[in-house]
Amino acid sequence: MSVDSSAAGRDVAGHGAAWASCPDCGLAQRVPALAAGSLASCRRCGGTLAVNTGYGIDTVLAVALAALILLLFAYLSPLFSLHAFGEARQSWITSGVAELWREGFGFLALIVACFSIAAPLAYLGLLVAVLSGLGLGANPAWLGPAFRWTQFLRSWAMPEIYVVGGFVAYSRMEKIANVDVGIGGWALLAAALAFLAADAMIDKRAVWRAIGPAEGARPGADAIACLSCGLLAPVSGEKARCPRCGARLRHRKPQSQTRTAALVLAAAMLYIPANFLPVLTIERYGRIEHDTIMAGIRELAHIGAWPLAVIVFLASIVVPLTKLLSLAWFLAAEMRGSPRGLVARTRLHDIVDNIGRWSYIDIFMGSILVALVQFDVLYNVTAGSGATAFAAVVLLTMIASRCYDPRLMWDAAERQP
Repeated sequence: MSVDSSAAGRDVAGHGAAWASCPDCGLAQRVPALAAGSLASCRRCGGTLAVNTGYGIDTVLAVALAALILLLFAYLSPLFSLHAFGEARQSWITSGVAELWREGFGFLALIVACFSIAAPLAYLGLLVAVLSGLGLGANPAWLGPAFRWTQFLRSWAMPEIYVVGGFVAYSRMEKIANVDVGIGGWALLAAALAFLAADAMIDKRAVWRAIGPAEGARPGADAIACLSCGLLAPVSGEKARCPRCGARLRHRKPQSQTRTAALVLAAAMLYIPANFLPVLTIERYGRIEHDTIMAGIRELAHIGAWPLAVIVFLASIVVPLTKLLSLAWFLAAEMRGSPRGLVARTRLHDIVDNIGRWSYIDIFMGSILVALVQFDVLYNVTAGSGATAFAAVVLLTMIASRCYDPRLMWDAAERQP
């Protein structure tokens, strides 16, 4: 369902209609009340404005709480057991963090710890707290800022990506040893599925309306759209706070072009060493092999794990390069004020902003291997310098896509005569 900026609010009965500004193109429009299972899309760029999933707060709370409990159980139980060369080893999700830190790869250890442990726990903990408060009929002042933080943390919480990395690691380890998935591994898989279910079921607009205020200002010079909660806030100047979520209100993201360009340039400089330097160093019976990203993909293909090889190739090679080229295109087209392909560029930004996180499959896979495959001179796996460069590329491109404001493309096109 697309919405009209002038008539949509009158066409739909009910108290659910409200003014909102599209976060992708900036067009203010009336978003109608939605039936269960329907969505409202921007009449200009086609971006999603609101989705009514049809699930209530209590249902989402139950699933989110289950995901949180399963995640805690997964963190406290072994993920894998490896039996080789007369020895047995177990690994927990923290084992990879500790081993990376011990080997001197502190940056990689922080990446794995933050995105596979800290961010998922913080996201689910805040989500459960917010939904519990609303379910009990309470509405303290902290609910708005807390729910805003869940939206920020969602991009950095990656239990489902860690699970895929675990599948890749398992496929590589089973060729050299007997590998068993531990209780923690199965719990992590269940937690990731519940995590994704809660994310798909939640109706963010309904939660924001429950937090309130449901209606903001009408479009005009005295209204600024909050990028966090979507409220058109009745303020006359910048640097004010959103009355609903407490976010800083700005007409556009500050220094969007400069920051994005700097981050893209830095990521582009690291992209080559990330792909040519070894991400893993493998020692087999005293012989040392340096494993690049492409070498890992070839190994997966060689052992018959073609689906995983394709996933890793797309996530580790195609996605980072696509993000770099796309962001460079956005900046160049905006500088020219080009009106061509505005909708395509806007939708592409939405895609690259959401898929970039999947490039961490290789990093999570590596953290599992370095924790488990440690058998003195017989067989050892350690991290390589290419992994640090690759993790930095992914991080920089994720931040760059977040810094870029796609509304500026529309502003630049509108200024052209």
